[in-house]
Amino acid sequence: MKPGWVVNAILALTLVFMLGPFALIFAASFGSEPTLAFPPRGDLSLVWFERVFQIQMFIDAFQTSLQVALGGSLTALVLGVPVAYALVRYRFRGKDVIEVIFSSPAIVPGLVVGLALLRYFVLLSNMPVTTGLYLGHTAILFPYTVRVVSASLRNLSPAIEEAAVSLGASRLRAFLLIVLPNIRSGVVAAFILSFITSFNNVPISLFLTGPGIATLPIRMMLYMEYNFDPTIAALSTLLILFTVLIVQTMERVLGVSARI
Repeated sequence: MKPGWVVNAILALTLVFMLGPFALIFAASFGSEPTLAFPPRGDLSLVWFERVFQIQMFIDAFQTSLQVALGGSLTALVLGVPVAYALVRYRFRGKDVIEVIFSSPAIVPGLVVGLALLRYFVLLSNMPVTTGLYLGHTAILFPYTVRVVSASLRNLSPAIEEAAVSLGASRLRAFLLIVLPNIRSGVVAAFILSFITSFNNVPISLFLTGPGIATLPIRMMLYMEYNFDPTIAALSTLLILFTVLIVQTMERVLGVSARI
């Protein structure tokens, strides 16, 4: 059965609503005038893309965001996978309360979490800014890891693991050789979601950045306070392509979309 015109119209409006802002930013990044405008004025130009790579604070902030996102995502996986396994496979007193506590960084507003982490990690412990960013991002990524990995574990029959244990494998060996390979798609999906969430995060990073150290979204906000040229539009276009490239590469190389 072919969809009617009403369904097609709703689909078209939804696509325009979702993709329209990105199309405006993409088009504005190719303007040649020194003022951000749509449609772009003058001839099409790549000068603003070149300017992105000439601004050192963007390069430094990109490196900081990349390091924090990678470190936080990997740490959240290392902590989240065993926690998800325990929450799904075992029954114990206070399990529901623990699940709520673990989910709190994703439920509580980001500004509140950022202020709490500022008081806890920076003001009380006086730790370096980079360490605070790493720990703060790990804290907010942990709930996503637990949720995604838990969903994969619930779809995996415990009988497979029990069969391995009954044949002489230890619990650890059964987890590493049986469970982990079967939930690989969930682990990869959790990493992708965590990385993108960390890389694009603003509320937490806004509180935890310090003098000379800031993530890329924070640098972009500061740049826009004093400049209104298409440089930010060009950088936004590059970030969109960067995010799409990461997701598509993971899906093609690891077959995530076919397994989830």
